Amino acid sequence: MDERIRQDHRLPEAEALERLRRLQPERGASERITERALGLARQVRAARPAALSAESFLRHYGLSTQEGVALMCVAEALLRIPDPETADALLREKLSAGQWGKSGGQDAEDSWAASAADWALMLTGTLARWREADAEPVAQLKRLAARLGEPVVRTAVRQAMRILASQFVIGETIAEAVTRGRAYDSYRFSYDMLGEAARTAEDAARYFDAYSKAIRGTPAGDGVSVKLSALHPRFEEAKRARVFAELVPRLELLARTAADCGVDITIDAEESERLELTLELFDELSRSHRLGLAVQAYQKRAAAVCDWLVGLRRRISVRLVKGAYWDGEIKRAQQLGMPDYPVFTRKAATDVSYVACARRLLSAPASLYPAFATHNCRTVATILELAGERPFEFQKLFGMGDSLYDVLLRSNPVACRIYAPVGSFTDLLPYLVRRLLENGANTSFVHQIADPAVPLETLVGDPLEALPEPYSPDPRIPPPRELYPDRLNSLGLDLARRDVLDSLQAKIRADSGAGRLGRVETTTPQELDFSIARAQAAFDTWTRVPAAERAAMLERAAARMDERMAELVSLIVREGGRTYADAVSEVREAADFCRYYALQARRHFEKPLPLAGPAGERNELSLHGRGVFACIAPWNFPLAIFTGQVAAALAAGNAVIAKPAEQTPRIGFRAVEILHQSGIPADVLSCAVGDGESVGAPLVADARIAGVAFTGSDETARRINAALAARPGPIATLTPRPAASTRCWSTLRRCPSRWWTTPWCRHSRAPGSVARRSASSSWTRAARRASCGSLPARWPS
Repeated sequence: MDERIRQDHRLPEAEALERLRRLQPERGASERITERALGLARQVRAARPAALSAESFLRHYGLSTQEGVALMCVAEALLRIPDPETADALLREKLSAGQWGKSGGQDAEDSWAASAADWALMLTGTLARWREADAEPVAQLKRLAARLGEPVVRTAVRQAMRILASQFVIGETIAEAVTRGRAYDSYRFSYDMLGEAARTAEDAARYFDAYSKAIRGTPAGDGVSVKLSALHPRFEEAKRARVFAELVPRLELLARTAADCGVDITIDAEESERLELTLELFDELSRSHRLGLAVQAYQKRAAAVCDWLVGLRRRISVRLVKGAYWDGEIKRAQQLGMPDYPVFTRKAATDVSYVACARRLLSAPASLYPAFATHNCRTVATILELAGERPFEFQKLFGMGDSLYDVLLRSNPVACRIYAPVGSFTDLLPYLVRRLLENGANTSFVHQIADPAVPLETLVGDPLEALPEPYSPDPRIPPPRELYPDRLNSLGLDLARRDVLDSLQAKIRADSGAGRLGRVETTTPQELDFSIARAQAAFDTWTRVPAAERAAMLERAAARMDERMAELVSLIVREGGRTYADAVSEVREAADFCRYYALQARRHFEKPLPLAGPAGERNELSLHGRGVFACIAPWNFPLAIFTGQVAAALAAGNAVIAKPAEQTPRIGFRAVEILHQSGIPADVLSCAVGDGESVGAPLVADARIAGVAFTGSDETARRINAALAARPGPIATLTPRPAASTRCWSTLRRCPSRWWTTPWCRHSRAPGSVARRSASSSWTRAARRASCGSLPARWPS
């Protein structure tokens, strides 16, 4: 595969766009395109869509309307609801507030209903409002009718969904789809068997049978679109060898069947993480079989993929689409901490990419047959201008773009194919939601062409003119590493790239070949006693270190973890037995905890919090460390939870004795080493290794330990609690599962006989001077129990 494709995956957006500018039409051609697009747009807007059409529905219920959002929620959730009562509650909540009887149409007839589905929705919304009416005689009658009718309401909503889905899905079976398709004699078809990625071998076998039947049932000259992820449950780069061994024979069988039937096969585009593997499979299969491929223009490497296809010099049909998974691509890049996005953040940039890709595909008519999938007047006009007499076809989604292509085919007898989904009601819901998201968004051409408030001149303008100069990504979408407003997102590894996987595997093999994991000596009682004494002596100095300095040390530790990702992943895989992906997440979470608690240290410990008080008196609340903390981590998250416990305690100004799980001591030692290298004094943080009986129990029982942070079993937590309660003197704090599910910063609450404090720190209240008399005092009430709030959900994880 072309190395440029790999390198362009997460290319800086401005650099990617600069390359595409050179492939845009020159000024004279652009003016002709605009004129033709404007003529098409005027005719499309003037045309009245059919009552039963997706365009008509989206005209009324786009995602900018309350009804459109409610419908999308219902469509996504309805089949996942386990019981009728919950279904009823969802329907009442989502549909009762909708203005289903007032669709905002342009005339009286149009405002009455957008499609037959409206009637069921309008009825349902009315019943749901009656169900919540006030308790008066008429309302009670309505409520009774509504209650008796709720099973009917559920049926009505499901039927409404079926009616709506029939505008997007051509049939539930291939036979039904082919029969219905005969009414569209001006079009060819490419049938898409609905379904998401296979999760099991049984799923893959079922999808394979569906594709086989679809190919045999499709008329010659039409096509079938195939999703590779539906034919293998582990279609991912990490399982490349298995995928080639198991999936290639299945695809070859489908390709031979298709050739015998005279049916075209196109490999559909999926998530960007699957592209490298898809291209390698396509390269293998297209040597001996006639196959097509879909290319997504919203990916930054789309132009490189088109160049690669041109270079193959094989007879290939290429479907160029703009892309249907944009929101998922953005969210995954943020969640995984990628250096940049694989897609453009501005729609106009995607339009520019589409034109550049179209130009490359049209440049090789001897080998490539391009199919341009679009519902956009400007894009249609651009293709007509660029193509000239070269062969190509347009493609449209079933139920979408009908008005545009009716207008186009009357004046330009071009080839056109309908991409027609086929599947059951259960399978269509994810597809339906995607279509609603894609075409109901306020940036969608389909949505805007129906809105008279949007000037057509703006709608069909040159996308280059809509881009800022100098170019910059959409500011509403921060880079993945800048996702959080107050701290960096932790850096991830792109395990969908073969070169990254190969490098990581080589590192792990080299580390494994260097010898077995060395033996770790158990901490002796004398060593443990010395570590506790040393930490206790260092506590007073450490807790006086300014919070900003402690925070900076933790941030340096986070940066070191990012830099030493491969080393840490290798150790976690070898000692902890975790998968590559889980090990990467482990390192990222550990770095995230360091940055999160550094932020909390600055926020809560850097300066006292002023309190309200009587006139002439100054009151402040300040937080301080409690002493020496024992941090006891589990084996299943040997780095993340271990680091989270330690970072929280250090941020609050405590000294720490950290005990990693006895199964994963080397990971704990490495984390402590990184913290030491980042500025944490060795006296303040030390590591104690051993099992619970020889090290954990005496550590907890030691009266010098001011608190224990523990993640593990309930049984062990109870034993620790009992051991702390049995100690003489002040009761130490026990913070169970602090890094996994609880937040260790709480509000100060005044109780009748004591102050409740955070488990990591103590509170100090310093009154000021009062009327010519200066008084300064500080005091602390030891916490009888820890008070913990919930840790904000960590996303991305």
